Amino acid sequence: MAFEKLRIEPLKPLKVKCTDTDCGNDLHCFKATSQMKKEDQVGVCRECGVDLVDWQRVHSRDESDIEYTFESLKHELIRHHFWHIEIDQRAENYANRKGRTNLRLAVRSRIRSSIGSPNNPYDGRQTPMEGSGNPIHYAQHATASCCRKCVEYWHDIPASRALKDDEIQYLAELAMMYLDERFPDLADEPKHVPAIRKNK
Repeated sequence: MAFEKLRIEPLKPLKVKCTDTDCGNDLHCFKATSQMKKEDQVGVCRECGVDLVDWQRVHSRDESDIEYTFESLKHELIRHHFWHIEIDQRAENYANRKGRTNLRLAVRSRIRSSIGSPNNPYDGRQTPMEGSGNPIHYAQHATASCCRKCVEYWHDIPASRALKDDEIQYLAELAMMYLDERFPDLADEPKHVPAIRKNK
């Protein structure tokens, strides 16, 4: 009796949305629904109601207390996802080609261009998800600087006005903390990294 060899396809990762939760594993979503706003329930998990973040402290955007914000972000499932997802090779190469010094400049530039202006008609879609080839996109999602909606509820900066220089600096600092954590061996100076050739 002949047996066919089973061909098992690798599982595709599930898409994660900003409003997803996994409360049983302490991963929440703090983006308030319209009803929650009406009932003054802002700041708690929209699924289980847990209150984990000192929002006054986070909203102060105090660089001397930035570590608290950095750690608080990890309680939200969408942010947690970007702390643990594998960063694609093109994005890693991008970081090495820039080096930490130039990457810091690129982060500030990206934040200014992608979320610096108010009332972006593409808000929520201007920062690609994983696999984009740019590590700054990962950092923006992880630190809630990916769109003005996230910036508003996490960092208390109204979406209706342009970001100020000190706000761009603060968000860039958070993003660099993420990149430093994900690329602990990144050199300050750029490195030559050969391009990834596409298979023909």
